[in-house]
Amino acid sequence: MSEKDQKIWKTVACIPRGHVATYGQIADLAGCGRAARMVGRSMSKAPASKRLPWHRVINASGQISLPVDSRGYVTQRQRLQSEGVVFRGKRIDLKKFQWQPTLDELLWKLEG
Repeated sequence: MSEKDQKIWKTVACIPRGHVATYGQIADLAGCGRAARMVGRSMSKAPASKRLPWHRVINASGQISLPVDSRGYVTQRQRLQSEGVVFRGKRIDLKKFQWQPTLDELLWKLEG
């Protein structure tokens, strides 16, 4: 596991219940620049023991990236809805549900 993977996992772990973050946002907050695809690869390598809230990571258009007819899509959507995230069709309103970390979160949770 690389240092970048560790930073990505730490960032994903900070996404609060009822909020989502995009792959690109996670890459940026983790210091990986515009490497959204790296976030997807990193998440697929995360050990189950980390218990990351993977379901809170979505694409930049406010949608789940998995195929709609897959078990993963259904699981992700159900988990988000159980946390109060509202879908309009297949989309989530990023203006309402996207995580906007506070300065404290950026300084202490992500950097610490």
